[in-house]
Amino acid sequence: MPKRIIITRPQAQAELLARKVSALGLDAVVFPLMVISELPDQAPLRAMLADLKPFALVAFVGPNAIEAALAHLDGWPAGVPIAIMGDGSRLALARHGITETNATIYRPHTPERADSESLLAALDLPALCGKKALIIRGETGRELLADALRAAGVAVSQVAAYRRTAPVLDQALRLRLLELLASDSAWVLTSSEAVRNLVQITSDLAGKVAVANLQQQRLIVSHMRIAENAQALGFANVICAGSSDEHLLAAIQSSL
Repeated sequence: MPKRIIITRPQAQAELLARKVSALGLDAVVFPLMVISELPDQAPLRAMLADLKPFALVAFVGPNAIEAALAHLDGWPAGVPIAIMGDGSRLALARHGITETNATIYRPHTPERADSESLLAALDLPALCGKKALIIRGETGRELLADALRAAGVAVSQVAAYRRTAPVLDQALRLRLLELLASDSAWVLTSSEAVRNLVQITSDLAGKVAVANLQQQRLIVSHMRIAENAQALGFANVICAGSSDEHLLAAIQSSL
């Protein structure tokens, strides 16, 4: 197993995991493959957040949605249930003082699976029939959660809270990426979009040979869907862990 672990989460989520990896005696490198930024127009988000009482459920798609939305709120309205998918979202809520002791929070019964399918299995869909739900998410993403709720008779509204983009590399970052590509490393990837960005950036920077070499490096991913997408892009050495830091760290340690 390589001693260098490259963590590709957005900067804000990468640093804590990097410290945990370093505590294992490994060289943790943060190289974000997605940039999270505010939307130029915050009005639709603010308007939706102005009155959450009509919603029988507010679902956050990831910790970035939580951070972006709660920046506009002084506190969470009493009696409005929350739905989240992973441990990162649970921790993001806790940073704002929202826990299962003071709010109703639905999340998957199986922590290693943080996705829409698992969240839907944890919801009482018949009880939501005829009611309203709000999904707070990035500008783009899967429609599975919204489609399934609508199929169950739920009136679904969606609002974007943030924007995801691929990083733009300056000369220093280009040189850093070339160094990482040439090293004996393992890449921690927690979204399919990050995998696609890695392949595209590598291709643009160094061409097909570099991509072929990259595809031989080890990936540690947080979900089977990401593993499948990585394999479809030509990666042969993919380890599928769970979504939490603990699952990722266990996968790293088991491969040493």
